[in-house]
Amino acid sequence: MSEQPAAPIETDALIIGAGPVGLFQAFQLGLLEIPCRIVDALPHAGGQCVELYGHKPIYDIPGTPATTGRGLADALLDQLAPFGVPMHLGEQVATLAREADGRWRAGTSAGTAFIARTVVVAAGVGAFVPKKLALEGAERFEGTRLFYHPADLARFAGQDVVVNGGEDAALETALALAGLARSVTLLHRRDVFRAEETLQAALQDRVAAGAIRPAVGQPAAFNGGILRIDTPEGGEQSLALDALVVCQGISPRMGPIADWGLELQRKQIPVDTERFQTREAGLFAVGDINTYPGKRKLIVCGFHEATLAAWGVADIVTGGKPPPLQYTTTSTRLHELLGVAGARRRG
Repeated sequence: MSEQPAAPIETDALIIGAGPVGLFQAFQLGLLEIPCRIVDALPHAGGQCVELYGHKPIYDIPGTPATTGRGLADALLDQLAPFGVPMHLGEQVATLAREADGRWRAGTSAGTAFIARTVVVAAGVGAFVPKKLALEGAERFEGTRLFYHPADLARFAGQDVVVNGGEDAALETALALAGLARSVTLLHRRDVFRAEETLQAALQDRVAAGAIRPAVGQPAAFNGGILRIDTPEGGEQSLALDALVVCQGISPRMGPIADWGLELQRKQIPVDTERFQTREAGLFAVGDINTYPGKRKLIVCGFHEATLAAWGVADIVTGGKPPPLQYTTTSTRLHELLGVAGARRRG
């Protein structure tokens, strides 16, 4: 008998995107006691902030003189932690359609299905997807011998691994695999890296210790067990491996969003400015993916949008009876939700 597909996961709110605005959206819903889930195409939370500005300074976050993309994502995750929001990472939302009862059905690239009373699109400029290896036939090894920006490195324990790339993500992956994998080779098209100096210094130490082997060249062919590279001198080299991990960066793609039947203006979703709902009831958009008069693509603006969108979601979920406005400085109920020490419990 064929295996039956898993039943859809039901939730009051589905957030598409785990960048800073998506994470803050979940936090605001948590304060209103609205259950939600987060889906993101990347294997980790943080979105483009982590991928593009992971170690670069950010100076315009309120009350935070300076942070980095990774630091901001980590702080938002810590803030969100009390609510235990389930995250479905490494899954791109491929389909989104309204059900007969008015709810939304979403399906992901991993086969996960959701039924949500409301959906908040916080997808930035679209889904950030890994840049693929441009070799004929390489796609048939994806998930078995070929991996893109994997989150779970434990699977490579005791294996011979080649990491391809020259930016932060590639060096971080190679350094994390050193001592875990049987051997680690870091392959880049040049002998100069575009990565943080601290990462390059750590790499030099591991290379000197023999824990990582450097290789210079361009991938030319891959059969699942042998990676052939073209060297800068015009020669060829073959690297035997158990796994090829490609970390050549990511790029934004409008992707399936363009096929959801939504009204788009220059690849952005129009919303109102009262609660950042689209023309479709129960479908909201916050952050860089939306557009409205006076729109500014700033993280702080996305936080404002997420706050008002949360109240719009709550209005729908509660049938027009959202909870009263409470302040985290004085509300014992919010203190309970946030796990603040000494919060008075009801009941």
